[in-house]
Amino acid sequence: MSKKVLVTGGCGFIGRQVAEELLDNGYSVVVLDSLVEQVHGEARAATQQKVEYRFGDVRDPQAVRAALSGVDMVVHLAAEVGVGQSMYEISRYVGANDLGTAVLLECLIDRPVERIVVASSMSVYGEGLYRSKDGARFDAARRRKEQVQAGQWEPLHADGRPISPVATDEEKPVDLASIYALTKYAQERAVLIFGEAYPVEAVALRLFNVFGPGQALSNPYTGVLANFASRLANGERPLVFEDGNQKRDFVHVRDVARAFRLALEQKRADGQVINIGSGNAYSIRQVAEIVAEAMEAPELEPEILGKARAGDIRNCFADISKARELLGFRPQYRLEDTVGEFARWVRDVGAVDNAAKMRRQLEERGLVS
Repeated sequence: MSKKVLVTGGCGFIGRQVAEELLDNGYSVVVLDSLVEQVHGEARAATQQKVEYRFGDVRDPQAVRAALSGVDMVVHLAAEVGVGQSMYEISRYVGANDLGTAVLLECLIDRPVERIVVASSMSVYGEGLYRSKDGARFDAARRRKEQVQAGQWEPLHADGRPISPVATDEEKPVDLASIYALTKYAQERAVLIFGEAYPVEAVALRLFNVFGPGQALSNPYTGVLANFASRLANGERPLVFEDGNQKRDFVHVRDVARAFRLALEQKRADGQVINIGSGNAYSIRQVAEIVAEAMEAPELEPEILGKARAGDIRNCFADISKARELLGFRPQYRLEDTVGEFARWVRDVGAVDNAAKMRRQLEERGLVS
């Protein structure tokens, strides 16, 4: 008899792919989703065959208890996502992410499962890992506001020495630079603490920048590739904060879905925090140019704003050694090889460009400098 998995937030971008991955590998799937308008629009989410759907809020104990009926495992994805928006819709993010996780865990006391895997985020690191010229590890980089306002984008060592970004491993201490990061760390820790106290195995996956067909193109607070593609599809230049040379790791949603399945299956993952990324670093300017080429609009060069958003960090890309070791995780979809598929999907579905609205909302609140 197949295992039954509850996927909270299972109608979302990542959730749909996780559900498909699980179905393809012999699992039964239940989805709990509240269909947040910012992500799904006014239309009801498209459903997948063989998935059992329950529409409700993860903060509603009655809805959660009903969704847990007969479930063997849980993938917890339900969350509000977006660094910039979290800095002014604070109660919304804390409520959905942290209270929602608390309600789920309380329900699991009476309806325990074998394992829960929670989606955490690379944002909990703040700045990624750096090394100085002599090779010394430096994991406490942080930019001061006045430094950023002066256009000094790259962090420096505490003594003023230059430092260079390197792949960030799970040993790097967290440094919470946004409300979103705070809520994701609270989700992660709550699930792992719960796993230590109760007979429920627990795993936290720290996701880096996830991309692929199915992203919410009208939501400007999540998914830089989606933001760029939405601008380009509407004949507008991609908006790039700072100087565009900040580096990120972009991991395909199908790789992420496989990582969640592996995290349900691999016994050695119990109690662990694990990075899920591609292991590659890309500058944001480079990504804007790659997407423009794929969208057949290379003349729409990125608009470099020379301003920073509150809560943004400079560099963070993944060391995925632990994922390889504990999960057997190997990324299969590189950004360069799959952006064409992504661009075709954007052209097919169309996109509403809300990037200018997002910029205005942040500037009105003094969150861009």
